[in-house]
Amino acid sequence: MNHTKKATKAVNKAYIILKKAYGPQGWWPIGGEYHPKIYSLDERDRYEVCLGAILTQNTAWTNVVTALSNLERISIGYIDRLSDSELRKRIRPAGYFNQKTRKIRAYNTYHRKLGGNAPTREGLLSVWGIGPETADSILLYAFQKPTFVVDAYTRRLFNRMGLIDCGFNYDDIKKLVEDLLPRDHRTYNEFHALIVEHSKRFCTKNPRCCGCPLNGMCERI
Repeated sequence: MNHTKKATKAVNKAYIILKKAYGPQGWWPIGGEYHPKIYSLDERDRYEVCLGAILTQNTAWTNVVTALSNLERISIGYIDRLSDSELRKRIRPAGYFNQKTRKIRAYNTYHRKLGGNAPTREGLLSVWGIGPETADSILLYAFQKPTFVVDAYTRRLFNRMGLIDCGFNYDDIKKLVEDLLPRDHRTYNEFHALIVEHSKRFCTKNPRCCGCPLNGMCERI
């Protein structure tokens, strides 16, 4: 994919502006708390990220926090000891609890086979219920792999900035960012988190353009 000078400049400039506007984001939240500038996680926290990445599918993060708090422990062993009915009950606040119970079981089976090694994107995508966004979230936030996460916020912001159109799929947008920013998990972590924060504050479905730090770069204005 050949990128225009405009795209190259815009992606880098947007990252710099958003980082200056909002500062380090401290993603992924662990135990409901953010941890700015801390990127490495222990085994327990990595597993919480993996659970959260599955539970957050098609729901708000606040619902995920409630579901996770219903689990007495965050470990594969503990989850495996829960019956399906008990697991469904505890993760119910996250919605789609029947499907998500199956997805968690499928992920746990895959995770155990890793034997302590980091997963691969191909391996994650082979697990039932895990698509590109969930796989990239697990790789980036749990295992610090330099892979950019594309979500609805990213698509909306980049579309309004004129960087993409409806013909861009997930992998096109992912490649756009990865081609134009340094291949570094900390950079991808912060940029994705900054896009989410910015999109919640300003670039909503009905945008609040007044005071938006990216006003000068937005084709919507």
